[in-house]
Amino acid sequence: MRLGSLQPQVGSRTKEKRVGRGIGSGTGKTSTKGHKGQWARSGGGVRPGFEGGQMPLTRRSPKRGFNNKFRKVYTVVNVSAFNGFEEGTVVNYDLLFVNGLINEVKNSYGLKVLGNGELTVKLTVQAKAFSAGAKEAIEKLGGTCEIV
Repeated sequence: MRLGSLQPQVGSRTKEKRVGRGIGSGTGKTSTKGHKGQWARSGGGVRPGFEGGQMPLTRRSPKRGFNNKFRKVYTVVNVSAFNGFEEGTVVNYDLLFVNGLINEVKNSYGLKVLGNGELTVKLTVQAKAFSAGAKEAIEKLGGTCEIV
């Protein structure tokens, strides 16, 4: 087998339909659009979702919920993830991202530390927010919580 002899599977590639190329082609004159009417016109047709004037499905169906555009979405991490760091380390968003403990969240408001798990090292943690349990766990070992 050579690269020059490769061909697509039979029937997998169909030729493009060329319309408006004369009566002999079978798709000439009206170019498969029929005679007159909205669909035969240039730019004709209706917008997606139009149901002929009937109340559209998107407006008939009930709406629920609310999206708060002022909501703050935090990147969260638990204190148990900090056990891999040496004592006295300053832990912040950048350090956690470099070490693969958090993923970069688009439009994230910042880092929030949660208190799930056991913390065994004394650290200085810099974040936007701390849960009560996380703050207690960090300060119990003599570490500090800095809000940035």
